[in-house]
Amino acid sequence: MTAVEASVPSVTRLTLLHARYGLIETFRVPIAVIGTLVFPALALLFFVVPQRMVADNPVFATQAVISLSVFAVMSNSLFSFALTISENREKPWDPYLRTLPAPGIARVLAQILSTGVLGLVAIVPVIVVGGLFTAAEAPPLRVLAGIVALAVSATPFMLIGIAIGYAFPFKAAIAIVQIVMFGLAFIGGLFLPPVLFADWLDAISKFTPSRQAREFVIWAVEGGALEWWVWVGIVIWTVVMLALSLVLFRRDEGRRYR
Repeated sequence: MTAVEASVPSVTRLTLLHARYGLIETFRVPIAVIGTLVFPALALLFFVVPQRMVADNPVFATQAVISLSVFAVMSNSLFSFALTISENREKPWDPYLRTLPAPGIARVLAQILSTGVLGLVAIVPVIVVGGLFTAAEAPPLRVLAGIVALAVSATPFMLIGIAIGYAFPFKAAIAIVQIVMFGLAFIGGLFLPPVLFADWLDAISKFTPSRQAREFVIWAVEGGALEWWVWVGIVIWTVVMLALSLVLFRRDEGRRYR
């Protein structure tokens, strides 16, 4: 057995271990979990369900459920990465972990895994409320395709969270994440459908990762043609934010370990 083959089970075990304790640490702050799970479902319940013209229309209701599912995944990704990274940077425990022989990839994968689990849990209340109180509908295979699309479109939000976490201290990161989250939600059409936007706002909206994620998941669930700016935007946001995250990581590493 080669060293690489021997290391794969080890990395897998370490990844699962880090993910487990990351989830435990998150659940020790119940308000963070409650906000992630409850707010998108409450937004659907209070702002969509009472509007019977929307709730009783299968197309409008389905798109509303998708929009708030994107919001749930986006908020979870931003908060999880930004706050966890910025908080860890201020603790002596993080530099100590970097001195251990465990590969750093295990911690990165664990963060993605734990964030993904919370993201999937966060969309459950939205789907339940949408299924019970609106006319939203989609075949099971389309729902599965939508979940895959959500996972893909969550990548830019994770990278934005990483960039914020390495760029700002914890207290500043809290405020910045909230501004970024709600800004992207409103301009991306997650709270108000883009069909109601003015032409200039609709044009700007198409450049945001939240609007691109919304359209990508709608395409996965409802089918039809996928506009080129949707997938191109997701790719560009992913590449740009990955590059920025690496630069900020190197800067932080140089400041603390040189």
